[in-house]
Amino acid sequence: MRVAITGGAGYVGSALVPYLIDLGHEVTVLDLFLYGENVFNGLRQPGRLACVKGDIRNPADLAKAFKGAEAVIHLACISNDPSFELDPHLGKSINYDAFAKILAAVRGCGARRFIYASSSSVYGVQDVPNVREDTPCLPLTDYSKFKLLCEQDLQAADLGGCERVVIRPATVCGYAPRMRLDLTVNILSIHALVRKLITVHGGGQLRPNINIRDMIEAYRILLEAPADKVAGQTFNAGYENHSVADIAEMVRAEVRDPAVQIKVEPTVDNRSYHINSDRIANLLGFRARHTIRDAVRSICDAYAGGLMPDPMGDRRYYNIKTMQAVGLR
Repeated sequence: MRVAITGGAGYVGSALVPYLIDLGHEVTVLDLFLYGENVFNGLRQPGRLACVKGDIRNPADLAKAFKGAEAVIHLACISNDPSFELDPHLGKSINYDAFAKILAAVRGCGARRFIYASSSSVYGVQDVPNVREDTPCLPLTDYSKFKLLCEQDLQAADLGGCERVVIRPATVCGYAPRMRLDLTVNILSIHALVRKLITVHGGGQLRPNINIRDMIEAYRILLEAPADKVAGQTFNAGYENHSVADIAEMVRAEVRDPAVQIKVEPTVDNRSYHINSDRIANLLGFRARHTIRDAVRSICDAYAGGLMPDPMGDRRYYNIKTMQAVGLR
């Protein structure tokens, strides 16, 4: 299948693109490549990859990247609350204003399926034991509000018969070629490895996670599943709803260094998420096979293998630092 992926050189995309190519798909990536242009240097089948260095806010770049695509996976965004709050106008221009242009380009290219990467943060703080896809959304931040608005615009859009599906992932964790060290499990892991100190802010907040190996498999399933299983559907994808304090203990156990200490500090961020992912299991047979501990171990192995040089100083591992350094507008 010919697949176009916006943001394909980002954290999730850098793992997803090689995975799909190894499975026989042909992939076109549309990305600004802010974090480097060598993320795909190790591909086993580089002839199956095309890269368009461009901006999702530019219709010409979208048309070029989507030309001939049978499916589009939309990953590109300002990807969390702190990054969005750095420049709210920029965040809105990328996360929401560009979405109408993306939908127009999807319709124009004749793609058969459009997969939108939303976020489990659209639920906000929920005082229910199992947050399901039909639970009313209560987004708390502009980042999550615009994610939900995009979902609503997608469901209302005329895509000319293109199937549409939404996935609401939890926080992704584990090693990827374009590594992020500003996500909960990844932060705690690298701090344990380098600083020998895990700082936990609060600790009681529940945080569902998904290992990046499971995340890319979920996208593969959404891409290849029969239309009657996915068209018009919204799926949660979050597992191991642990407290941040429990995650810190898992990290310390996997790092296997007795010198690692855990320090607890107060926080004003008491948000908890506890999502239920039964729908994607029941309809598509997808269940997580990789754990938080597996994610920590992958980070430990990558660090030991020299795959993350200067993890505390290199801005490429941190979205906000990179956005500030390149002056993204």
